[in-house]
Amino acid sequence: QVQLVESGGGWVQPGGSLRLSCAASGSSITINNYAWYRQAPGKERELVASITTPGSTYYAGSVKGRVTISRDNAKNAVYLQMNSLKSEDTAVYHCWSPDLGDFDDPHSWGQGTQVTVSS
Repeated sequence: QVQLVESGGGWVQPGGSLRLSCAASGSSITINNYAWYRQAPGKERELVASITTPGSTYYAGSVKGRVTISRDNAKNAVYLQMNSLKSEDTAVYHCWSPDLGDFDDPHSWGQGTQVTVSS
């Protein structure tokens, strides 16, 4: 069974950087379409960035210019480089792929990685 596994979260001071990774294990197909979502306590889940075939990207206004999404098809992985982090970026970050299932399908989501930005 295919599983998305995120890593790279942690604690960072404001202004710092983190690189999140999401790798698909157990997949025999190339996954091309990914999205990163985040959810802070008491807030709705929000789309941070997405990348689709053939490499089109989207960024939420709140992160545009500070975040870069990239994909490695050979590794079936997606990355989220986050720079100039702010306290409001604190959240659990999840990756999702529509190639693995619908939005409501838990198998198309990773378990999440916590990002905490504070001084």
